[in-house]
Amino acid sequence: MPATVVVDGTITVAETDENYVCATIDWWPHDKCDYNHCPWEYTSVVNLVGLCNSSASSLDAFRPLRIRIGGSLQDQVLYDVGNLGSPCHSFFKMKGGLFGFSKGCLNMDRWDALNNLFSKTGAIISFGLNALHGRHKIKNKVWGGPWNSTNAHDFISYTISKGYKIEAWEFGNELSGTGIGASVSADTYAKDVVKLNEIVDALYKNSNKKPSIMAPGGFFEQGWFAKLLKITGPGTLNTVSHHMYNLGAGVDHHLIEHILDPYYLSKVSKTFSSLSQTIQQNGPWASVWVEKSGGAFNSGGFHVSDTFVNSFWYLDQLGMAAAYNTKVYCRQTLVGGHYSLLNTTTFVPNPDYYSALLWHRLMGKTVLGVTTTASPYLRYYAHCSKGRAGITLLLINMSNNTDFIVKARSRSNLKQNLQQTSDGASSFVNSLKRSVSWIGREEYHMSPKDGDLQSKTMLLNGIQLQLTEKEGIPNLQPIRSRLSSPLYISSLSISFIVFPNFDSPACA
Repeated sequence: MPATVVVDGTITVAETDENYVCATIDWWPHDKCDYNHCPWEYTSVVNLVGLCNSSASSLDAFRPLRIRIGGSLQDQVLYDVGNLGSPCHSFFKMKGGLFGFSKGCLNMDRWDALNNLFSKTGAIISFGLNALHGRHKIKNKVWGGPWNSTNAHDFISYTISKGYKIEAWEFGNELSGTGIGASVSADTYAKDVVKLNEIVDALYKNSNKKPSIMAPGGFFEQGWFAKLLKITGPGTLNTVSHHMYNLGAGVDHHLIEHILDPYYLSKVSKTFSSLSQTIQQNGPWASVWVEKSGGAFNSGGFHVSDTFVNSFWYLDQLGMAAAYNTKVYCRQTLVGGHYSLLNTTTFVPNPDYYSALLWHRLMGKTVLGVTTTASPYLRYYAHCSKGRAGITLLLINMSNNTDFIVKARSRSNLKQNLQQTSDGASSFVNSLKRSVSWIGREEYHMSPKDGDLQSKTMLLNGIQLQLTEKEGIPNLQPIRSRLSSPLYISSLSISFIVFPNFDSPACA
């Protein structure tokens, strides 16, 4: 089916950070189970094994990859530094404990080992702090009382003394609004964010660069978020972080249907829009991160979240979030759970890893306006290309029975040509010649092995992506086509298309 994609290269619609793609490392221990599956293995911050060539290679391929350390058990973590006053032990299952687990502890030898890996691979780190320490449960999920900042203060001080670079300190995890497991009122929470900012100011007073303060790392509730911004005011909260799991529970048997339904996926745009308005009205100084999103909650969907089909959701989310001025998007997880970018035991990349890497390498920070005549099942996003001239189109074909033949056009040249000629075919050729002076394009077509949407193996331009003999990430090479040749986007496939000299003044 023919489809025309029109890109407006004259106006910047939104802008992400240069390193938009991010992944998380969580605290869940090996005995964290959902729906009779226990998919976490030894991937917790406190016991992550396999910090070897395979995992380092997957991080090094991004150079740099942003990593957010945090998760549901974050607000039960103590740090074995200073006068802790209690034994440092790992999490264990405990009846009545938050999320069914005891408090846990991060040993500083472990923290040193993680930072050694981060330093070697150039990773950019944000760390989520325990925001419940010292508080007590008032009723149901509501917690009150003052935050005990001593342990966090000592941990930050240790981190500085070792020269470890932290981009952002985040306060709490999913404590906003009604909370997940526990909640703290916006008034109380905001005062403690101010306190954290004061601690960071004091400890980094001799540093060239102070880390950002980020909060609340929870699900968006307009009133709670607005109050947080109003109370903290300018100069305190640099980044508003929120979580998204718009596919539903990991056990939902309709996950694949949701992933391939453009109307279902578009529902989450209301959250992006409402959050954007809330920030503009109450805290325009703050940027926005999606700093935890795994699609399906409760560890993701078994034999779905780690397969090719999940990239339809994942890349669509990256594109949509960017269009709403999201600066960073953190995928739950780098490793751990069904939604892991890397296999939890072998560290071999799952399909979404390659989707993330291609975005990171091809899509620049400038988001461009784009429209199409195609069916809603062809999703489309356009950015200035990363580190080079021209634009990159992301085309996601969710249709199971329609192949598209796509024509890319510049909006500015389209208007000009419509005035000069009534010949549609001639208009397209003239527009395209002006839009792209080089007579070719680069194509990255992604599809599943053997046509199986639930395959854990991705094909790039028909070639299987697999680790090299030395466990290195394979080269992600495009095919090059002349502009005069048709651009086919097959059913149930995903493509990045690079136009090196597209008419795009916004990318200059």
